[in-house]
Amino acid sequence: MRPRSATRSFALNCRSSRDIAKLLGPAKWTYFYLYVILDVFSRYVTGWMVAHREAAELAKQFIEQTIRKHQVPAGQLNIHADRGRVMTSKPVAFLTNLGLTKTHSRPYVSDDNPYSKSHFRTMKYRPEFPDRFGCIQDSRAFCQRFFQWYNEDHRHSGIGMLTPAVVHFGEASAVLAHRQVLLDAAYLAHPDRFVRQPPKPLPLPSEVWVNKPAPAGQKTKEDSR
Repeated sequence: MRPRSATRSFALNCRSSRDIAKLLGPAKWTYFYLYVILDVFSRYVTGWMVAHREAAELAKQFIEQTIRKHQVPAGQLNIHADRGRVMTSKPVAFLTNLGLTKTHSRPYVSDDNPYSKSHFRTMKYRPEFPDRFGCIQDSRAFCQRFFQWYNEDHRHSGIGMLTPAVVHFGEASAVLAHRQVLLDAAYLAHPDRFVRQPPKPLPLPSEVWVNKPAPAGQKTKEDSR
């Protein structure tokens, strides 16, 4: 992995998503708990932790450590989560003193945290993901390898087939420009292979949303109920 500056052009400024996933332990009814914070725009995993239990105080410490690790200025970070017991707990709620804004999924809506759910699906469909982990050290070793691959090597369809790290650290423009040079060369060499127009690289989305607000004057599904 090439060295990068500690700062980035896309700071954790719009929204991140957090969730907790159960990882099956060595015996029936045993679990390890994977805590993850994901930058919604870049899909970059900014923090993760595997613990023996799901607890509000652990979630609070994990969020605090992630915020301090990335030196996020107060008032800049909004974290979205579902309405699970830990996510809505008082210890996590008190994190507003760090300038953190929190949002939660709508009641009884299971797909209101899509970025985290999609991320966990990618992890659990990896060929090397085991049916069970023999111990918590095994689960942490797997996650260390997975998140390295996910951030640095995984070409994500939601961000123009770029890697999360490229987008997170502000390198997308340079990579897309290089892709355009290669596509232009391919078009000049074999224009007959491109029927309609010269090829262009997939664009990077200009914005992302969790529950995008309806245009002014337009009713949402919830309004009409």
